[in-house]
Amino acid sequence: MQGAYLPGNSTVELREVRVPDVAHGEVLLRMKASTICGSDIRCIYHEHLGKGPEGYQGYIAGHEPAGQIIKTGPGCRCFKEGDRVIVYHISGCGVCNDCRRGYMISCTSEKYRRAYGWQRDGGMAEFLLAEEKDLIPLPDELTFGDGAQVACGFGTVYEGLQKIGICGDHDVLITGLGPVGLATGALCRKMGAQRIIGIDILTDRLELARKLGLCDTVLRAGPENVSQVRDLTRGQGVERAVDCSANDAARATAIRATRKWGRIVFLGEGGRVEFNPSPDIIHDQKTIYGSWVTSIWLMEELVERLVRWNLHPADLITHRFALGDAGKAYSLMSSGRCGKVAVCFDEELPKAGTSR
Repeated sequence: MQGAYLPGNSTVELREVRVPDVAHGEVLLRMKASTICGSDIRCIYHEHLGKGPEGYQGYIAGHEPAGQIIKTGPGCRCFKEGDRVIVYHISGCGVCNDCRRGYMISCTSEKYRRAYGWQRDGGMAEFLLAEEKDLIPLPDELTFGDGAQVACGFGTVYEGLQKIGICGDHDVLITGLGPVGLATGALCRKMGAQRIIGIDILTDRLELARKLGLCDTVLRAGPENVSQVRDLTRGQGVERAVDCSANDAARATAIRATRKWGRIVFLGEGGRVEFNPSPDIIHDQKTIYGSWVTSIWLMEELVERLVRWNLHPADLITHRFALGDAGKAYSLMSSGRCGKVAVCFDEELPKAGTSR
């Protein structure tokens, strides 16, 4: 089979590798959709910058996989051949405190914690070997493109929104309208947010957020953003803010454009932020949350909600490519002039290399 590797020089290498065999508790998937995450670009594609949990160890790329089981190993207790599944993209030890809570993303075992596409082979290949314990059922109502985005982006957003709470009382500010920011808008809309304001520096992203109806108002990033948001909210600011940008100025905007007693969650990875604790946080009784991916049980809950809400994450996929064109897919995702980019197989591929 072919697999895509990221050597760290803004290119993709396709290599012929052996189709893996299943062992105890493992399944072999026929890949159907594997979407590209911003962290792949930030930490691997341009240069191998990640350390520890973000340290790329030269495996097949892709940590947002969805596919169909074609073979099960001995000891599998729940899933069977033919099942459609999402892969939670970190395989944890299963016995540390974080794993027992369902947060394999935070597994503390240096020996056994392995992320798909980072420390073990990921979804940018024709087949993927996964552990049964890492699987989430994909209902027939959702496509494999939907499922791939749940595996990281939408799951990450859902966790963050659960921490700050979203309801019909809330105006929400989203800083950064890349795929995670767009997912935030989509989920906030279904969770009942009163008004959604989005900020980004790229015109393409602002237009996409407006076109998809994910933001009621979009603003170009700039020093006047805090006053603009306050003008839109009768001088009060928003009740909730979500930073998906990892940009220092955008993060400061998210904090300062939030009203008293408001809540802010940081989802964007990397970068820095500078603020004044007393006037920006303490005196206004604000709370800042950090949120990293999600738990496997909350991801399973999200899948149920997507069906209930008739919400399809695949609507955010603007470009689909065959595995042979993975280099084009990563290059486009790196440019930022797109929504979500997917490498697809079989029935998910008819629109390969085209816009929505």
